[in-house]
Amino acid sequence: MNSDRGWSQGMFQGVRYLSMAIALMPGVCVAQNMSWERLADGLMVSVWKPGDVCPTLPTMLVVDIDPEHTRFSVHHYAQEGFAQPPRIVEWQHRTGHQFVFNAGLFRENFTYLGLLYKNGRSLGSKRHTSWQGLFVAEPAVSGLKKARVLDLASDIFDEDQPLYREAAQALMLLDQSGKIRVRESGKYAYQTIVAEHETGHILVFKSLGVVPLYDIGRCFKDALPVVRQAMAMDGGSSSDIRIVESLWETDMQSKEGNSWKSLFSGNTGTHIPLPTVIGVSPR
Repeated sequence: MNSDRGWSQGMFQGVRYLSMAIALMPGVCVAQNMSWERLADGLMVSVWKPGDVCPTLPTMLVVDIDPEHTRFSVHHYAQEGFAQPPRIVEWQHRTGHQFVFNAGLFRENFTYLGLLYKNGRSLGSKRHTSWQGLFVAEPAVSGLKKARVLDLASDIFDEDQPLYREAAQALMLLDQSGKIRVRESGKYAYQTIVAEHETGHILVFKSLGVVPLYDIGRCFKDALPVVRQAMAMDGGSSSDIRIVESLWETDMQSKEGNSWKSLFSGNTGTHIPLPTVIGVSPR
């Protein structure tokens, strides 16, 4: 695909998202809602301030990933030869991915909680019996979408013969029927959300403030009907994303005057060692 065509498709997709969102938010202009910046083929970003439609939600960083142009890779520190889990900046430097985000939850000894697959092979962790979200990517057979958010309450994942090479299990947040799958606990934390868009794109959200998972699920249900299913990765200080700075030809500013480049470059919040991450690179 040439760059002009890629830019046109990216702009069309961005405008479509904006139109859908604005239709649900009367009186909210484009500048106050969502603006997209295309960083590469299959990779766009936005800084979303939900506003009155979702008053309890803080500003969210959003990354739009087109799996037709990007490849996903699961990384676990022990399998990558690290003696200890690195922080996200080192993960990005060592793997060379354009975009890296934290995967699911883990124990104090850095053991992953749930299914975790790389290149079609289990990394030794076991299926979590109550968590039903499963991010999968890179199908082993033809005819499947290149990335999905599966709901293990209704979707089948064969652990012995997986149809996807990359997989990471975590909590189901919002299912295809629109049901919020977490309790209204009132627990506030930074959050990382992975969602499947109705077009097949994958959306990664990172909250810039603390927020209950239930509130995010309710907001997606009410304000973002284009989200088909969503799952919650690890939150709190583990909630982390990074986009390589070399992709930024321009640097947009958020409504608050913050640099987008800085916000997406892992320069916000406290960064702790991450035993498992998911990386995104061009196909």
